[in-house]
Amino acid sequence: MAREYDVITLGSARLDAFMTIHDPKKELHKDQEHQGGVCFRLGEKIVVDKYDFFVGGNAANVAVGISRMGLKSTIVAEVGDDEFSIKIRNMLARENIERLFLVQTKGGSSNLSVIISFAGDRTIFAESREQEHDFSLDGADADWLYITSLGREWEKPYKMALDFAKEKGARIAFNPGSYQLSEGHGTTAAVLKQTEILFVNKEEAELLIYNHYKKKIDNSDGYIEKLARELKNMGPKIVVITNGKYGSHALDASGNFGEQALVDGEVVERTGAGDAYATGFLAAVIHGKNFQEAMKWGAHNASSVVGKVGAQMGLLTKAEIEELVK
Repeated sequence: MAREYDVITLGSARLDAFMTIHDPKKELHKDQEHQGGVCFRLGEKIVVDKYDFFVGGNAANVAVGISRMGLKSTIVAEVGDDEFSIKIRNMLARENIERLFLVQTKGGSSNLSVIISFAGDRTIFAESREQEHDFSLDGADADWLYITSLGREWEKPYKMALDFAKEKGARIAFNPGSYQLSEGHGTTAAVLKQTEILFVNKEEAELLIYNHYKKKIDNSDGYIEKLARELKNMGPKIVVITNGKYGSHALDASGNFGEQALVDGEVVERTGAGDAYATGFLAAVIHGKNFQEAMKWGAHNASSVVGKVGAQMGLLTKAEIEELVK
């Protein structure tokens, strides 16, 4: 008998090491030429305010967020058999997420990111290890399959996911990563044609459509709507585009276009904001909300996450988000 889930997430699980710097010390100086830059000299010993270690990765973030929304989720990802993998598995267990489809590679190392958090923003140094992604969904059933970024060997698991969705009738939510955006055709196009909800930011939308980031800066509703409609022509029924301080936009299955402003709140650092938004939006859809309400859920979830360090500390429960949007 198949194990049933509301959402299965497919992508990465990793350990994130945060280095928080509140004020530049004498060893650091602000780069006046490049806005927002912080510089240091090679060979320096840099003192940071604190270190934090959290579990991250797009698939892990969304699996945790979905579970907190009162839904049953599991994750398809690959970890090593090192001490990092123990922390990842323990975190998933604490969030009531089964690990049956988490592949643990014997002798392998889990992925690690080092993140510098400064002035409300972050710079990510992401390790990219060669992994086989030899996944299987045998014995699983799901209403939704959330497919997100994977490393170099991504096409085989993506095709497996498409076959699973067709066989089980699972709907697909898709948040492509850099490898999938760069490919733009072939397997990525096949996933887009089968996608129910596509989540991208503005720059990712431009890359999918034009195969490059546009030089012209245009954040008008008209331009974002044009991007959304062009993406919808590629197959997705619903297109969601986030755009930083300009908020988010969505084009629903009936062709209705809407916008949602950012939710005001303290910004500590921005890791996981996109995952939190997608989690809130998807959970709202599963709970029967319309696309305007879903954007509110996404915006509130993202606002909560950026108010804390790490991608998961601020993820809201269903009760918490319903209290905020009522």
